[in-house]
Amino acid sequence: MAKKSKKQQQSGGTPATVALSSAGVDFTVHAYDHDPSHPSYGEEAAEAMGVSPDRVFKTLVADVDGTLTVAVVPVSGSLDLKALAAAVHGKRATMADPVLAERTTGYVRGGISPLGQRKRLPTVLDDSAQAHETICVSAGRRGLEVELAPTELAKLTEAVLAPIGRD
Repeated sequence: MAKKSKKQQQSGGTPATVALSSAGVDFTVHAYDHDPSHPSYGEEAAEAMGVSPDRVFKTLVADVDGTLTVAVVPVSGSLDLKALAAAVHGKRATMADPVLAERTTGYVRGGISPLGQRKRLPTVLDDSAQAHETICVSAGRRGLEVELAPTELAKLTEAVLAPIGRD
């Protein structure tokens, strides 16, 4: 697993790492060899980095009353769609069509980052992130994670913090 400094990322990163660099946020990039046969992108990332799955967060795109909405939850659990809808004052949430999620965010499934998306979407970060000094989220492609303070992630994505994950 390779770690790259902020300076190394500025010269040729993903939209997520470019957004972090532009904002002047401290972050660490973790790269690992992605195994396409692994059953879970998030669990694979946690294993490869040697990090607790409670600190690695997956980025999911849902449709809340016709509005695509980003949910960022620990890979150790799942998304509570009712809680997500409530967090953004909606009535009903369903998982978004994967093709639409990819086209709207500019990222491929398994590599969708909450940062640097093609179109900024409303974002909800599970409030369990606050229990950690840093968390890891996708850096914009499979096999690449970015570690940063959850407060910085929430600020950059204008995220609502809410209990949207379940064990």
